[in-house]
Amino acid sequence: MCRWLAYSGAPLYLEELVFKPEHSIIDQSLSAHSAVNPTNGDGFGIGWYGSRDTPGVYKDIQPAWNDTNLRHLAEQIRSHMFLAHVRAATGGTPVQQTNCHPFRNGRWLFLHNGRIRDFNRIRRDLDFAVHPDLYNRIEGSTDSEVMFHLALTFGLEVDPIAGLERMVGFVEQKGWDAGIEHPMQMTVGLTNGHNLYAVRYSSNHSSRTLYHSRSISALRMLNPMFERYSEDAMVVVSEPMNDVVEYWEEIPESTALVVEGCEVRTLPFKPRRPD
Repeated sequence: MCRWLAYSGAPLYLEELVFKPEHSIIDQSLSAHSAVNPTNGDGFGIGWYGSRDTPGVYKDIQPAWNDTNLRHLAEQIRSHMFLAHVRAATGGTPVQQTNCHPFRNGRWLFLHNGRIRDFNRIRRDLDFAVHPDLYNRIEGSTDSEVMFHLALTFGLEVDPIAGLERMVGFVEQKGWDAGIEHPMQMTVGLTNGHNLYAVRYSSNHSSRTLYHSRSISALRMLNPMFERYSEDAMVVVSEPMNDVVEYWEEIPESTALVVEGCEVRTLPFKPRRPD
């Protein structure tokens, strides 16, 4: 599948998480430890927040480990909130820039690891449910981008977790109606530049891995590298960035993580049918 990370905290150079850790997202693009596909070389993307109202996004179709522009950007850009994604194309979707994550709408960024099973069998029904004002903003051909625009249609900007729950409930119902046994497999990351949201969920309750960092104070006692991070820093990752299990906590099945400044909450994630 894919690998991704999300960071929230004091401004940090992107290279501190994208390149420098022992098992960075770049290393994961070459050799992921807990993914179905160990190599994630079908493009990459980063999204970050600066001084403007909308986030910056940089994407390309070449492997992340082979892009010198990405390294140069990561050395220069500092951000309090950023996402990074390395892609392994699934379901025959083309390797093209518009299919790389994260996807942007206004202040929102969205990325996904997983798939809608037999997406092409139900895509027409899913596309028709996207609000007309949003439909023409879909640029690529992935199930991930359709998921994002369905969640926006179902109220993501007002209540992000509820919008995602309605999206999943809708996709699952359309899948079951079409005879698809386990329609949804996902970990997703979502942010508006202020708060960070992450969800781990699948219809068969056997989801892709997702972790978040433990308290920074505890991490600093174990590794001086974490001195660079603020007290409220939070990192969410598809798989740990080093082999020290005490640094990372696995997000349980069917769970949403909400990061609002220094406050971190976990909530049950319960798909629901849209109103």
